[in-house]
Amino acid sequence: MESGGETGDIRRSRLSDYAELSEAGPPPAPITEPEPLNSDVVAQGQRQFAALLGEFRRTAVLVPTDEDDTPLVGDFGGIRWIYAFSNESALTRFAIARGEGGREWPYQRLLGARLLDATVPAVSAVGVPCGVALDVGTEGEGALFPPVLGIVPEAAAVDAGADAEGIRG
Repeated sequence: MESGGETGDIRRSRLSDYAELSEAGPPPAPITEPEPLNSDVVAQGQRQFAALLGEFRRTAVLVPTDEDDTPLVGDFGGIRWIYAFSNESALTRFAIARGEGGREWPYQRLLGARLLDATVPAVSAVGVPCGVALDVGTEGEGALFPPVLGIVPEAAAVDAGADAEGIRG
């Protein structure tokens, strides 16, 4: 039998600790209906997002590219996300998180407006909805700009042609 190292201790994953706790813990609480959102809180969130979007549109961001100078993307939830970074430090954190910190990362510097108004529709033209993921891998600092009206042009928006309830007509 293997000793597990010089001390004979067997290293365990913290995940196994969580699994043991969940098995021994109390039963989960019943699911309840969420509290309705306060309209003031919703309005404040909308104003904050509008300010963030405006700042993004006016700012040059770094868009990593592949060997063909095509923006680096990731697919999640049926949407193709173009990766964009506010600075080289954020791009470096992303590269390290991917285990690729040792290689060179070519990138283009684009205005957020150009990325949303030109690049997103070009990528969406291949038949996959496309948005922008800003500062992926930077905990608490990132933002998503999904392919919806008010963020991307109508031709690239998944909700284009939807009525007030979000139902396409």
